[in-house]
Amino acid sequence: MIAVVYSGSRLADWRLAEKGKVIAGFKTMGINPHHNDAARIEQLLNKNNTLINYAEKIKRIYFFGAGASGENRVIVSKAFNSFFRFGKVFVGHDLKAAALATCGDHRGLVGIVGSGSNAAYYNGKKLEQNNYGLGYILADEGSANWLGRNILQDYITQTMPPDLVLKFDEKYSLDAKLILDKVYRQSNPVLFLSSFSEFAFENRENIYIRNLVIKGFNLLFKKYFIPLRERHDISTVSFTGSVAFDYQELLENVAIGHNFEIGTIIREPIHNLLNYYLNKNK
Repeated sequence: MIAVVYSGSRLADWRLAEKGKVIAGFKTMGINPHHNDAARIEQLLNKNNTLINYAEKIKRIYFFGAGASGENRVIVSKAFNSFFRFGKVFVGHDLKAAALATCGDHRGLVGIVGSGSNAAYYNGKKLEQNNYGLGYILADEGSANWLGRNILQDYITQTMPPDLVLKFDEKYSLDAKLILDKVYRQSNPVLFLSSFSEFAFENRENIYIRNLVIKGFNLLFKKYFIPLRERHDISTVSFTGSVAFDYQELLENVAIGHNFEIGTIIREPIHNLLNYYLNKNK
């Protein structure tokens, strides 16, 4: 039996499969080693009855998640090796998952635009290292976090259109003091920031929201994909993530404006990831 896991900061998507057949599919809280130590991750695993029931039968675990790169991979590996005592654990970054889900074993440019954002060149086997994954404070252009950050900033500074201010006030009971407290004093501010992507999607026909989304996508291409194209002479780019999928028409228009071609846009890579590893484990 194999387990394939794709985790963002908010939720982790799981699939358990055996002999080409899906045994179980479910979601848990997100597993991000930037925010969770090994003990906390193992505690989360021990709360799921499905995982408890199948833990000893699972022989290979493929985990991909935000923050799961470099030394942080050890945090996830330690927790998973302790829980899945008879399984071999593979830990990779969420961007590698996006590459496998969209490009398979073929080269291409790949991006994530979901809770956060990232970009890379994939040579068909591995990602080229870069300095793009700077997280929710220094980067994440175009993502749910970036949208939330800009929406809150414009709300507090009273530069949001009045009609949207009314809708925002109807939906949320927030003021500047509470917003600043949640961002600067409470844990996991990225979850708070990215939660406002729901407000953006509900008002996606509003010109303010459309322009904000387009601005984020333009930044994504100018900062990351144009330099990647220049280095690798490839202009086809594929995406995973909720924001990329929800605003794919705007994303495609921005891509065309920068002379790129869109390959694939998928919301959740878990389905393609599962198929990829089912084929590898035949």
